[in-house]
Amino acid sequence: MNLSRVQRPRIQTLIEVLLLALAAALFAVHYLHLSADFPNHSPWMDWSKYTDEGWYGDAAIRHIQRGSWNLPGDFNPAAALPIWPLFELAVFRFTGVSLVAARALAVSVFGLILIVAYLLLRRTRSQAAAGPAGSSSLAPAAAILLLAASPFCYAFTRLAILEPLLILFTLLALFAASFAVPSPTSLLREFTPALALGLLLPLMILTKTTAVFLIPSVAWMLWASTGYRLRPFLRVGVPAALLAAAIWLAYFGLLIRPHFLADYRYLFSANAYTGITRDNALKVLTDTFEDGLWMGMLIYPLGVVAALVVLARLRRFLVELKDPLVPALLLWAIGYLAFLAYHNNLQPRYYLVVAVPLTLLIPLVLADILPRPDSSEPHTKIRIAILALAALDFAAIVATDAAKTLHFVRTPEYTFLHAAQSLDRVVLADRTHSPLVLSISGSDLSLMTGLPSICDDFGTMELPQRIAAYRPGWYATWNEVDDDKMDALAPFYHLVRVAAFPAFDDPDRNLLILYRLDPPVAEAPRPRHRHLVPRLLQTKLGQQPSTEQLEH
Repeated sequence: MNLSRVQRPRIQTLIEVLLLALAAALFAVHYLHLSADFPNHSPWMDWSKYTDEGWYGDAAIRHIQRGSWNLPGDFNPAAALPIWPLFELAVFRFTGVSLVAARALAVSVFGLILIVAYLLLRRTRSQAAAGPAGSSSLAPAAAILLLAASPFCYAFTRLAILEPLLILFTLLALFAASFAVPSPTSLLREFTPALALGLLLPLMILTKTTAVFLIPSVAWMLWASTGYRLRPFLRVGVPAALLAAAIWLAYFGLLIRPHFLADYRYLFSANAYTGITRDNALKVLTDTFEDGLWMGMLIYPLGVVAALVVLARLRRFLVELKDPLVPALLLWAIGYLAFLAYHNNLQPRYYLVVAVPLTLLIPLVLADILPRPDSSEPHTKIRIAILALAALDFAAIVATDAAKTLHFVRTPEYTFLHAAQSLDRVVLADRTHSPLVLSISGSDLSLMTGLPSICDDFGTMELPQRIAAYRPGWYATWNEVDDDKMDALAPFYHLVRVAAFPAFDDPDRNLLILYRLDPPVAEAPRPRHRHLVPRLLQTKLGQQPSTEQLEH
């Protein structure tokens, strides 16, 4: 097979267009069935499908429904994490509070992730030592297709949670850092990346505080872009750091400290950041590594292999190729895995932040280690055979993942939505009780139905104090009433089970039970402390048995 130099770029361009078209088609199906359940009977049993969409959008939901984003004493995470609810609020002003609108926003964020990742990979490939060949590499398009086909990404980027926006801001920060090229003749060109980084770093941290574990990745990209020299690095890095610190300090000092410090601190105490100890460290590290298989039984092992190849060939990526993105992606993945181990709360959604850099690494590393089909080199047929085998493997991964994703698309279920709507009808039909619902999933119910709610688990007030302050009319729980919740409710209410709605597939949380909160039942009058003798045992004077009779 002998291709001319003119034919090869044309064929490569055609293949790239085909890969991007497939990625666009697979991305488009993310917008279908936006109100459907998180995929039931999937490998990922994640608590976020019950709570997080409401919790982290609560400020936007309450601002539209109540006129104020903060509900004193309840769970108010927006004090520390305001960016995502601000995005949602901007959408809700046009659509009203809506689950579909919130999820459409999340899917749109994923679309921007794909676009920025593609631009970032093309930019760094074109700057690599391969020269013009780097710019025509298929690696960027292949990486985007892997992300778009991923069933793991499909499941979690359709939830209105924090992780997709954190990924987008991190990619944008890497993209901005890649432009930090020293330019003595143009101050604008030199300080524009500093300005962009100064804005993006606080956006990352105010989206999700765990972004601090991703800053080394951005710092590396900046260090590489400034030629691995200290003075140029500081010329860009110091202004960026000062601007980022000023924005965060202004937010904290002017808004949080004087008004919402308790809510801000509570987020960290409620998450109980670290669960790793000397005794469980080895098991935690092992579990953290093994649970990466949630990303995909094929993608994750390949990502780990790609990371090991980078470590083994680090000098080539740094010195010969001069591609700073590869080490930056590796630092990103390692940094967030370090957080997962430190936090020791291995929920599948957290691995989304690791899945993106590892997936992007795979085609970048393959593009480096696979031979090019150049007829001028010896053993051309063998090289072409290796490339064909790699292409078949890539196609198999995409086909397998796309089939799982399309299965989720074709089989939507609406159990949680139907449960929420049924609960809403019961509550609104009763005019004798407050419509306020107490529930750990209350914020999700508010997002889906508009019912007001407070949380039964998290809040700066103790639960009995919250109940006394807000006097809910209803209590919704999953499967059973926990003892601590009953202890908090009992002094105020008598629980009357009204309805139960099947939802989701978790055996511990698959029945949403609604209780009406009635006034406590009046206690029966207690008898006076008199020792009464039953009538049949009563005797008159002289009828009592004698001592001799008792002894016999």
